[in-house]
Amino acid sequence: MHSLPYSAPPDTGLDVVHADAALLVLNKPGGLLSVPGRGPGKDDCLARRAQAVYPDALIVHRLDMETSGLIVLARGAEMQRRLSAAFQSRQVDKGYVAVVDGRLAEAAGTIDLPLVADWPNRPRQKVDHELGKPSLTRWRRLAYDPAQDATRVALAPETGRSHQLRVHLLALGHPILGDALYAPPAAQAKAPRLLLHADTLAFAHPQNGAPLAFACPAPF
Repeated sequence: MHSLPYSAPPDTGLDVVHADAALLVLNKPGGLLSVPGRGPGKDDCLARRAQAVYPDALIVHRLDMETSGLIVLARGAEMQRRLSAAFQSRQVDKGYVAVVDGRLAEAAGTIDLPLVADWPNRPRQKVDHELGKPSLTRWRRLAYDPAQDATRVALAPETGRSHQLRVHLLALGHPILGDALYAPPAAQAKAPRLLLHADTLAFAHPQNGAPLAFACPAPF
């Protein structure tokens, strides 16, 4: 089992993108857990930091510790129930940006590979055509950097499996730069952190159904 050391980034205050009586949209820094982790020393997380300011804040979905970007928290149990249902029924449009190793030959594509937990190597996930759950990612090439031999891509996951984007891009032969769990050493060494950021979110407001859309540019 892989257990990465956890050192939460300094608490410089919440980066609040949106706040109202029903929900919060925050920009999570890379390196911060979404919820408390297992084991000692893993209590510092976005949920705890949010609750220190907004005591009724409840987690709805998660971003990987290493991933930065937009995350929604509900205010109160009823809003949590409604927002969770929207995520589970795929009524939320999520967009990510990543920088991956190598040059993507196509301009855009779809990765349709079933994923399952790689139990002996937790928390890793793997492609498994027999036991895996259906997982679909759409991607679009944004720019190629010949100096770094790396491609910036826009990603739209249709499903929300654990580590989906990281494993799908690895399976495509283009691991995300700085990925300590999945990238080979050369691709890991090209970036000081995982270059994956949740940059757009769109969904209906859980109280009145009004369309909400948020954008947060990547810090890399």
